[in-house]
Amino acid sequence: MASLSCHRQSSYALLADTKGLSGNSRARAESLTSFSCYSRTLQLKLCRAPSNGSQQRATKNEQVSVYASTHASIGVHPGTEPGLQIHGPPVFEDVPHLTDYLPDLPTYPSPLSDNPAYTTGRHYFVGPDDVVARNVVTSLKSPGEGSHFRRAGPREKVYFKSEDVKACIVTCGGLCPGLNTVIREIVCGLWNQYGVQDIIGIEGGYRGFYSRNTVPLNPKVVNDIHKRGGTILGTSRGGHDTTKIVNSIEDRGVNQVYIIGGDGTQKGAAAIFEEVRKRGLKISVVGVPKTIDNDIAVIDRSFGFDTAVEEAQRAINAAHTEAESVNNGIGLVKLMGRYSGYIAMYATLASRDVDLCLIPEVPFYLEGEGGLYEFVEKRLQENGHMVIVVAEGAGQELMEESLNARDASGNQLLRDIGLWISQKLKDHYSSTKKKSLNLKYIDPTYMIRAIPSNAADNVYCTLLAQSGLHGAMAGYTGFTVGPVNGRHAYIPISRVTERQNRVNIADRMWARLLSSTNQPAFIDAEKIIRKGSKVESRDGFQLDLNKQLADILANSTSHSPNGSLVSADRAVQDAKEDESTPCSIQVECSILSP
Repeated sequence: MASLSCHRQSSYALLADTKGLSGNSRARAESLTSFSCYSRTLQLKLCRAPSNGSQQRATKNEQVSVYASTHASIGVHPGTEPGLQIHGPPVFEDVPHLTDYLPDLPTYPSPLSDNPAYTTGRHYFVGPDDVVARNVVTSLKSPGEGSHFRRAGPREKVYFKSEDVKACIVTCGGLCPGLNTVIREIVCGLWNQYGVQDIIGIEGGYRGFYSRNTVPLNPKVVNDIHKRGGTILGTSRGGHDTTKIVNSIEDRGVNQVYIIGGDGTQKGAAAIFEEVRKRGLKISVVGVPKTIDNDIAVIDRSFGFDTAVEEAQRAINAAHTEAESVNNGIGLVKLMGRYSGYIAMYATLASRDVDLCLIPEVPFYLEGEGGLYEFVEKRLQENGHMVIVVAEGAGQELMEESLNARDASGNQLLRDIGLWISQKLKDHYSSTKKKSLNLKYIDPTYMIRAIPSNAADNVYCTLLAQSGLHGAMAGYTGFTVGPVNGRHAYIPISRVTERQNRVNIADRMWARLLSSTNQPAFIDAEKIIRKGSKVESRDGFQLDLNKQLADILANSTSHSPNGSLVSADRAVQDAKEDESTPCSIQVECSILSP
């Protein structure tokens, strides 16, 4: 491990060697990589020049170019995109440990050493130097570069005596297939593997810590809960009061906290950990990432996602049957995906019956050449019917009136894009074609998220739960657990909450979908360039970029040299917020010949 540079509790480590810029700004600026606009080749230049009074910081402009291929997928390996020649040593992004602030804690032999299931070999235990690479696809010129996380699994030494452990489990946010499976496997893992017999469940989400009763949990109580949807502990949004929660944890004598929820919930877990560390308490805080939308960063996928895609097939099959049974039939299915279109994309690829898939990452338009109306007319003429799948967050910018209200978790409330498109298509056909559409609208949202998890998710939830409890017993805290390139790892919570995982439209998977549906790309590059606009921002920074292009950049993420997925607008914003390097930022766009 001598070759790894260690950054304990580091939320984001990027290494670069570009002259004229400070470290953070330089690395983040150079994180801008490829995206695709499909219809033209765009070149984006991020010019960094010293502002007045800072001539000593740089002697020439530094430029980072972002190239967009005319193809649907650029097909390059992370870190090898055009214009990027950044190499650096491997980075070890470690997670906090109880000994960081309680250095004199004793250790104990792991109870697994005497567990019949683990007596066949010592190889079950994970070594202190075992790490998981964020990137498995690298260049021969720079093997082993990028981020590495601590590998999850049981350790030979633990920091808790089994009889001293009092664990609690809480579920927060919306429902998701697999919640009960995670609860069951945490309880059974602690009880059967480590001999922990004092486990409680917190009812009703975060506010349950200080306003609701607790539920005693044991293997008999949770024996068959994996066969049910929802969560036996109940859930809620909001209600996070860090001081009250930690007071309750301390008063109850809890020393292991397992928090199951999405990115908002994980941010709450990070706040709980910080308060626990501030008070110097021997309490391990473990996050288990949950979101049916698969929009949690870093990890390969979130639990419940496979089940959601599988269940979405039922709605798509029904829509296809309805559509093909009548003339001018359209089956329209709205699936979950507030900010990320993964469920819609994978359900479309799995179905083979979908003609058009709309996701939040790809803006679309209705009228004109290459628009939705034109494509619908063409497909109906060819086949007499069609199936449309739309993610709930798609097309929100097109609706006349947006909702400014937010739910208790801080998520913006969305208008029903399915009903809106349905009405638009009906109105268009009745006014221009003098024909009526036989359109059937299906919204299976709550049916999908309320079902039990399938076989694949059940196995996955087992691995998540056991990896989490192994980490807690080994004294790690303030971390979340998940698979990275197929190997489970302990990840700093800040890494999975720094951004949302969104469909990379410059990736080959989106290209496969376009090939499957043969749908238009819906991006008019010439129109984007013609409508230039200037946006003023704070601290004297100026961003000359049309909002629509900015949205495309924001929705098009690609790999940075350390294997992280970074959005272009995030990199620009981070560079602007770096106070150590006063500079001006200008973005220039030009059409290049294909």
